Amino acid sequence: MIRFAHSEYLILLGLIPALAAVSWLFARRRARALMRFGEPDVIGRLTDSASRSKRTWKIAILLTAVALCVVGLANPQIGTRLEEVKQEGVDIFIALDVSLSMKAEDIKPTRLDKAKLEIRNLIARLGGDRIGLVVFAGEAFTQFPLTTDYSAANLFLDAADVDVVPEQGTSIGAAIEQAMESFDYSMPTTKVIVIITDGENTEGEAFDAAEEAAKKGILLYTIGLGSAAGSPIPVYNAAGQQTDFKRDKSGKVVVTRLDEESLEKIAAIGHGKYFHGTNSQDELDAIYKSINGLQKREFGTKQFTDFEDRFQMFLAGAIVLLVLEVFLSEKKVKWIARWNPLRTEEGVKP
Repeated sequence: MIRFAHSEYLILLGLIPALAAVSWLFARRRARALMRFGEPDVIGRLTDSASRSKRTWKIAILLTAVALCVVGLANPQIGTRLEEVKQEGVDIFIALDVSLSMKAEDIKPTRLDKAKLEIRNLIARLGGDRIGLVVFAGEAFTQFPLTTDYSAANLFLDAADVDVVPEQGTSIGAAIEQAMESFDYSMPTTKVIVIITDGENTEGEAFDAAEEAAKKGILLYTIGLGSAAGSPIPVYNAAGQQTDFKRDKSGKVVVTRLDEESLEKIAAIGHGKYFHGTNSQDELDAIYKSINGLQKREFGTKQFTDFEDRFQMFLAGAIVLLVLEVFLSEKKVKWIARWNPLRTEEGVKP
């Protein structure tokens, strides 16, 4: 397995095409300046000892040396030992509602933003537990599978928004089923699904899915965001200015209300607990403390545990090329020029 210890330096490889373009522009400017200096025949005789091909080779060598330096700075490493690493933890799937109603602002800044903030806080507290994310509206998708790569989890979480699921609605049943399918049942870990939603428009299949999860020993926790009184869904323009509220076909403002009763029932079926989301409390923190009290089981994963640095060969190659570039003259080598098939008595054939 190959990896880079400092992969952020690889972005500097983008400088290579830019340097090549600058070199080409300088070569053209130099050629034009020589043409203005005098007659082409005179300039040709004066510069006959200079080799254009060697000048090109010097630039190519220099650019290759720069590329090798960049790769060396990124420090490529090769995995040398693959072994099973024992880890202990809980498998947690977050089912995040990304339906349009989650844009309501009865919880600041919005229901969805509050949910994502809590998930980030949870990820920051995890240690050994694996976390995955299912996003759902009218249907459900796995945003990222179970992982202990918490940095990658945060990146995928940032991308979760109301436009990632094309079909609108709130299908909690589909979210539970998607999470159940995404668990690895070959590993004897405690499995938990945390559903974060406003719970609106929950249909009967959600309870059926909850019962199926309970049969598999999966614990269900629910977090309800919003208020029973309801809140309109603001509509913003491209400039970020609110222009209206979402309206139904008859022109009435849509009010989205929290369905606590359904979420309480789902949590009860799944032997978990329901939490009402607020502006100030971190409900996922309370759930995680409850999860931490569960018996954690060991699971093994195959991982490369030893890596050896390989930056030396790239830096050594760069140094060799730089030395070669310094000693490589732009003048023609006479004995090579003598064997040039294009050469005439007066010079090189056009």
